Amino acid sequence: MNSRNFFVLTRGLAMKAVRVHTFGGPEVLKVESDVPIPVHSETQVLIRVGSAGVNPVDTYIRMGLFAQLPTLPYIPGRDGSGTIEKVGSKVDTLKEGDRVFFSGASGSYAEYVACESHSVFHLADRLSFAQGAALGVPYFTAYRAIFIKGKAKAGDRVLVHGASGAVGLAACQIAKAHGMTVVGTAGSPQGMELVKNNGAHLVFNHREKGYLELAAEAVGGDGFDVIIENASDINLGSDLTVIGPGARVVIVGNRGNVEISPRFLMTEEASIVGCALFRSTPEEWRQTAASVVAGVEMGFLTPFIDREYPMETVQEAHAHVLSHEGGSRGKLVLTMT
Repeated sequence: MNSRNFFVLTRGLAMKAVRVHTFGGPEVLKVESDVPIPVHSETQVLIRVGSAGVNPVDTYIRMGLFAQLPTLPYIPGRDGSGTIEKVGSKVDTLKEGDRVFFSGASGSYAEYVACESHSVFHLADRLSFAQGAALGVPYFTAYRAIFIKGKAKAGDRVLVHGASGAVGLAACQIAKAHGMTVVGTAGSPQGMELVKNNGAHLVFNHREKGYLELAAEAVGGDGFDVIIENASDINLGSDLTVIGPGARVVIVGNRGNVEISPRFLMTEEASIVGCALFRSTPEEWRQTAASVVAGVEMGFLTPFIDREYPMETVQEAHAHVLSHEGGSRGKLVLTMT
């Protein structure tokens, strides 16, 4: 579609999008067909969305439980993929028709989204739009957790606790590609097989008694250097029993309170650090993006899609992303076309 036809098509028309008018449960997610198509600025591009990522953080925002809440009403979604329809006058790295993925946008649960060009990246031809929508939040978070907050390096022993979800699988792929010994956990045979196929050298079932001790023994018995923790309200206390000297436990996910013994931290002079993607500095963002894009282009980063939902079933998608039934297995996405 050329720019003239696009202007004629969108002038006076609206798009379909998911909107939230009040914070609450999945039922507050409403698909509306009369939402104005966003107007991009000179530093932005307008993207026709192919797929949008469904992330746990989207549910926390929807419930009003996140640190930074949008003004109501709002369109959910922070990442996705699609095709560039319009390019701002100050954008020279992207062009109309480019297949792209994006992260850090606002309102990706829609047919169109306006996004700053520094948050838009070319999507490799080998990846589908669904896979492109799985790159933003999960892979950027995993990279930040491993390198920027976890200070990991080649040769480190890394435990990815809850590795079968989107962030966990991304962490396994990234850590293995950078020369680390990767141990993952999952809660089902299917999840364990998925983790093994996505970079983990060893996989343990976190529903079985004594699995952490077995995991620590399997990497030498001296404890882990870095732990990527996706369910800290469940696992943090036990994580501290398998840390090595100077270990870093990086909190990626949490859904409640937990009691721990700081003595483990004192003994190993270890630390617990939180990880929040929205806290990235511009320099950290560029570093993260460059590494993820390079990993995709080189072929060692490939998202796994658990399920694709049509936009009309967004309520079901939000219910699923927080469900523990069967354990998490990869990424959930919304499809717009």
